[in-house]
Amino acid sequence: MEKEEKGIGERLEAATAQLERTLNWLEERFAAANALTGEVERISATVESAAADRREAELAEKLAAVERELAEVKAAAAPSALNPLRRTLPSTTSEMLAKHGIGEGPVDVRTLDAALAGLSLEQRIAVKTQLLRAGAIA
Repeated sequence: MEKEEKGIGERLEAATAQLERTLNWLEERFAAANALTGEVERISATVESAAADRREAELAEKLAAVERELAEVKAAAAPSALNPLRRTLPSTTSEMLAKHGIGEGPVDVRTLDAALAGLSLEQRIAVKTQLLRAGAIA
């Protein structure tokens, strides 16, 4: 029996030693896996942060360009709103005003009203609108 007990004891010691080696090997693998995972997370976070910063900078540049373009359009539109594109009067209006002594340049409102007295209300409005578009009266 002693021999049998001795054999069982030796096998138990060998199994225990094998279990300890396996446990150590598993702990090393787990530690390496954790270290590797943590490193990958840090790298990906850095890449994501750099990509976000780059995208933010691109969007800021686009916004600045659009704001500049908008300012240019507003600056170009402001004078055109004050100065309409049409600067000439129809020939019939120019002839009618010339008959009453009103020529090129700014028109006196009283003189204009006297010249337009013979026209209907709609015709007077049309002539004054044309003069406003041409910039002849304010």
